[in-house]
Amino acid sequence: MPLKQSRSGKLISFEGSEGSGKSTQIARLAARLQKIPRDVVTVREPGGTEIGEQIRNIIVHNSRGEEMCAETELLLFAAARAQLVREVIAPALLRGATVLSDRYLDSSTVYQGVARNLSMDPVNQINHFAVGNVMPDITVVIDVPTEVSLTRIRQRASDLPDRMERENIDFYTKVREGYLVLAKGLPERFVVIDGTQTEDVIDKKIWAAVKERIG
Repeated sequence: MPLKQSRSGKLISFEGSEGSGKSTQIARLAARLQKIPRDVVTVREPGGTEIGEQIRNIIVHNSRGEEMCAETELLLFAAARAQLVREVIAPALLRGATVLSDRYLDSSTVYQGVARNLSMDPVNQINHFAVGNVMPDITVVIDVPTEVSLTRIRQRASDLPDRMERENIDFYTKVREGYLVLAKGLPERFVVIDGTQTEDVIDKKIWAAVKERIG
């Protein structure tokens, strides 16, 4: 579908390293918004559509995933994102919904651009080609030290860690630093929350930031 300029809904993206607590806080914010009440749509990347979920399986669980080059990874994420925007996010925004996205284009900037050392020019071009004019109204970065992130990954459910979760501490150090640099450069869109606080405190700070930024 063509992307239109006008929209009455709001897009809130959540970013952070693995184990930062994004999923928990998205669920909390969704519950708060639904009590207003607001039409709330939650999505995740990669995924959120039938095509996107198939791409997710290739990225995360493919048996030959360790052979995937950074350029392929970037393009697969962008393909899943392009489908999600056109099939789910843009229609929801046009009808006035609030969309909460577990990761968005900033993940590619940080994971593939910074941590995988790809040139930023093609990363940015591919990102914006995928999303068109559908940019977040606010981006919440839940920041945790790298050691905390890795500890939480190990303590999660007994499932085998996926390809992204198997990365080393140097990779996740770059991811964390990448998000903080990005947030510092775009303070009008980004809000950084200390993810080592209790879930209740984080929830209240996110809610305060959302009310302040987008009402």
